[in-house]
Amino acid sequence: MIKRDISDKIRQLSDKFPIVTVTGPRQSGKSTLLRNLFPDYRYVSLENPDMRSFASDDPNGFIKTFDNRVIIDEAERVPSLFSYLQTHIDDVNESGMYMLAGSRNFHLMAAIDQSLAGRTAVLKLLPFSRHELHEAGELPETINEQIFKGFYPRIYDKDIAPTDYYPSYIATYVERDVRAMLNIGDLGRFTRFIRLCAGRIGQLLNKSNLATEAGVTIPTVESWLSVLEASYILYRLEPNFNNYNKRIVKTPKLFFYDTGLACNLLGITSPEQLDTHFLRGGLFENMVINQFMKNSLNQGITPDLTFWRDSTGLEVDLIETNGLEQHGYEIKSGSTFSPSFFDGLKKWGDLSNTPESLRTVIYSGSNDLQTSNGNVIAFDTHF
Repeated sequence: MIKRDISDKIRQLSDKFPIVTVTGPRQSGKSTLLRNLFPDYRYVSLENPDMRSFASDDPNGFIKTFDNRVIIDEAERVPSLFSYLQTHIDDVNESGMYMLAGSRNFHLMAAIDQSLAGRTAVLKLLPFSRHELHEAGELPETINEQIFKGFYPRIYDKDIAPTDYYPSYIATYVERDVRAMLNIGDLGRFTRFIRLCAGRIGQLLNKSNLATEAGVTIPTVESWLSVLEASYILYRLEPNFNNYNKRIVKTPKLFFYDTGLACNLLGITSPEQLDTHFLRGGLFENMVINQFMKNSLNQGITPDLTFWRDSTGLEVDLIETNGLEQHGYEIKSGSTFSPSFFDGLKKWGDLSNTPESLRTVIYSGSNDLQTSNGNVIAFDTHF
């Protein structure tokens, strides 16, 4: 089994809280990780109809049966159980009583906020990071292969071709979650909507345009985007709202939690096709931003990631905020450095009084450089 970087944080928090909740996309490895970290815990999945009925119809009996040191998978399937868990853990008052795993963020977090606030640590597990695959000797050799293959554990554990894995993933998980959250009669239209979103990776979100192409209303676009966010399919990268300049863009960008899934939605069937694909730069940017996100989440830190763009088109692809310090990154998929890569960073840095040492270009070349405008680092050697 490939070691997950979040493992130490889960163990640490299990000594502090009665419950540790691990959420994230379906098949990101949540239940596998918890069962390996806590082999002496009993395991119950509320995906099982009998167990789900037991927890729903007789919650007191369920708690008596599974009273301590239990992993509950797909916990959001029975949100009413959380109130009974609250009463039980308050009575027993021990650490590490339950490990919860869930895939639908909206339902899970709503249940936690209502019943378990302050009683559970919440961590998010995304698919493999590049570091995890590198340490295990499983990282694909080229950047194109990494973008195309994606990072879902099952692809690596079972050696499944991405062209076989992702269509099944979409049909089995995305559509099921959609049915559970929304009453959508035409799932084909919804799947087309997801593909349209994939075609907008790294671009400013234009809901009106998206609604027109998908043949739905703008409120429907917002509703469907919320479902895709709750299912960990895509996310919105928000603009940085610091008022350095009134002429800043205030519209978010769309990105996917996994580039392999996005490639499949785009109809890309081999890594070689990425060389000439119009979204190669956006997919590379997406993969880089995902690594920043995973690095923070695996330490139990909620990442504060934004971007900056002014009305003239100057842009900083990623701004990482730590406390009062901001670090700006320009992300380029090319392997040859150009001084023009710093144009957006220089404008933003001057407006925000960010020193050159906190302005960085990330590119797919092989050499790190120190310039008068900031740092240049090779993605492949730093992530």
